[in-house]
Amino acid sequence: MITDIEDYFTRGCGRCARFDTPDCATRLWSESLASLRALCREAGLTEAVKWGHPCYEHGGRNIAILGAHRGDVRLSFFNAALMTDPEGALERQGPNTRHPDMLRFRHVSDVIGRADMIRAYLAEAKDYAERGVKPPKDPAAPDLPEELTEALDTDPELAEAFHALTPGRQRSYAIALSGAKKPETRIARIAKFRPRILAGKGATER
Repeated sequence: MITDIEDYFTRGCGRCARFDTPDCATRLWSESLASLRALCREAGLTEAVKWGHPCYEHGGRNIAILGAHRGDVRLSFFNAALMTDPEGALERQGPNTRHPDMLRFRHVSDVIGRADMIRAYLAEAKDYAERGVKPPKDPAAPDLPEELTEALDTDPELAEAFHALTPGRQRSYAIALSGAKKPETRIARIAKFRPRILAGKGATER
């Protein structure tokens, strides 16, 4: 995966074989991505590259992340359970996604036409970060390490597979990751566990 933010907008995320080719989704959606990037920066958010994608932060928290797919481009919000979504615009990334968390765009004119709404949603998320407001914990959900939560927020395929696991299998990953003291170790373990999660297996299953 890339580590330089500019590479995303010129070459792609580095997570598939289409990286740095004319067929990369970031090339197909270059105008929409540029417009969304401008809105996030205009909102005063700090730009970084995480999980191979542009991530926007404020107050020490991740606010939103950009993603380009074959059929659309998305602005996805972290801590989506807090968002009030007055326009009813947020969509779930999949049937097992817990909360509607993304704005989907299929043309740059759609981004431009909804710019005021995007600004308002970013301002709302930014305000939660400034005030230290966090979503209420779901008592039925296992206590997941922050790195895993963030990985699920940025990887729809992984999130779908993880939330489809039994509670016991979900807990097995929480336990396996909690044994790592350093964040970078937990991130590396998540990458290693990804194929198991996609296969519907627990952390210790063969």
